[in-house]
Amino acid sequence: MMLALGLFVFMRQTLPFQNMQRDAEYRWPSNARVGKRDAFQFLGVGEEKITLGGELYPELTGGHLSLTALRLMAEDGKAWPLLSGSGMIYGMFVINSISDTGTEFFSDGSPRKISFTLTLTRVDESLAAVYGDLSKQAETLVSNAKDAATKLTSTLGF
Repeated sequence: MMLALGLFVFMRQTLPFQNMQRDAEYRWPSNARVGKRDAFQFLGVGEEKITLGGELYPELTGGHLSLTALRLMAEDGKAWPLLSGSGMIYGMFVINSISDTGTEFFSDGSPRKISFTLTLTRVDESLAAVYGDLSKQAETLVSNAKDAATKLTSTLGF
């Protein structure tokens, strides 16, 4: 697994990307002053975008079916968690755009090569919020496991 966006897994059989560009903005507006340099004030974190690009060869990799799955996810209008294959959590992302170009066609008109670009924008407030939600989920799982263990031991008479 290279990357996962929600339940969609980027790998050789689906949508292997060859490049990943990550852009983060930080807002520092300026205020002009007479006889001095401009004064700057940090207003916070701006947009974070990730752009994935690559080429698909449908005989070896994913093709239009993989791109269609992502288009359906985009049409849902939901944010999806983005995780790397190494376990890094990038945050919650929406799909802004999907672009593909087919070239070198088979006799039936299907492309032998599909170049694609996928643009994602982060929409969560912070990774702390994402991790906070994960810790609440973990607490719930542990609590449910304890309850199940208690029921099991009482049923068995321990």
